[in-house]
Parts: sequence; structure tokens; C-alpha cells
Amino acid sequence: MAFGSFNRGSGSAPMAEINMIPLIDVMLVLLVIFIITAPLLTNAVKVDLPKASSTPNITKPDNVQLAINAQGAVYWNGEVLERSGWRSRMTAAASLKPQPEVHIRADSAVAYGKVAEVMADAAKAGLTRIGFVSSPEPN
Repeated sequence: MAFGSFNRGSGSAPMAEINMIPLIDVMLVLLVIFIITAPLLTNAVKVDLPKASSTPNITKPDNVQLAINAQGAVYWNGEVLERSGWRSRMTAAASLKPQPEVHIRADSAVAYGKVAEVMADAAKAGLTRIGFVSSPEPN
């Protein structure tokens, strides 16, 4: 391949430009090689796995029903408790594996502060699954 120009004045001076065509050709050849060989590099072994009919062993956690009536009394699964009583039971329930779900049923007339107090005690004890129970509106 001859590099040069038609200008006779600077015949012996080197060219300061790089010819990109051969570099692009090499890149395209390498791209084609990688496209052809890439599917061959996946080593998938065809295995016929055995079939078994079993149901997964899902242990459903118990739930704790916390009810707060209009007077502010707190019931743990139907049993009325003072604050120290439900705190100790919450600590014991938080240590169980899996943790029980806490379902809070609060009367609509109860102050929000009482509900927030029960929720804060549950969070301090380490209970993370807390839900509110409400009745649907009539249509």
C-alpha cells in the first residue's frame, strides 16, 4: 500500500494522518468472531429432573388480636390487660419464630393517642407485622 499525495513538493515527508479503514475492518472481523463463538460458550447441561408431588411446608404465623374499646381498655386475645401486661406479652411474642401478626381492632371513639401508645409498645418490643382491622362500609 502506498501512502502519499499527488503533491510532488513534500514527497519524502511522513503523513500525519492515520488510515482508519484497516482498523475498522479488523474490528468488524473480531465482532463477527465473537458473535459466532458466544453461543458456544454457554455450557448448559440438559438434565431430566425427577418429578415429585409435594406441597411446600408453609408455617403460618399465629395472630394476636388486640382490641381497644371506647373507654381505652386493651384486650389481648379477649383478655383485658394493663400496660405492663401487654408489654410483657409483646416482648414474648416478638421472640417467637415466626413472629405473630398483630391485628389491632380499635373502637372508632377511642383517642388516637391510645392506639399510638399500643403501636409504639409493639414496635419497641420488636413486633414488625402490625395491621388494623376495620369493618367495611355498607353499600
